[in-house]
Amino acid sequence: MNRLAKYSDHAYSLLRIMAGLMFSFHGAQKIFGILTDFQPPIGSQLWFGGLIELVCGLLVMVGLLTRWAAFLASGEMAVAYFQFHWKFQLGTQFFPIINKGELAILYCFVFLLIACRGGVKWCVDKKQ
Repeated sequence: MNRLAKYSDHAYSLLRIMAGLMFSFHGAQKIFGILTDFQPPIGSQLWFGGLIELVCGLLVMVGLLTRWAAFLASGEMAVAYFQFHWKFQLGTQFFPIINKGELAILYCFVFLLIACRGGVKWCVDKKQ
């Protein structure tokens, strides 16, 4: 396993790039109505969420203002889980497998990690 350790920054950077890319797809879907029949009204909470997903996803992907973009994206996903998935219901609705919130929680913690580490490799940010 020590052989893989030297590639940890590369693997992390690939995680950052792919998480940002996938996140931006969710935003593009909400903002531009790509591959969906539903497009939230301009100025609605879902529309602003899509804007955050699109912009922050692209910033994280290219590694520009990485920490700030990832922190904002992490917070958005925390709100998404609590407000739209869990809805503060007691019982089995708390569990992500039941309330369909797995992706929101996963994005929340992946972006929290990215906010803590920054761009690392293959990024526009010059500072670590």
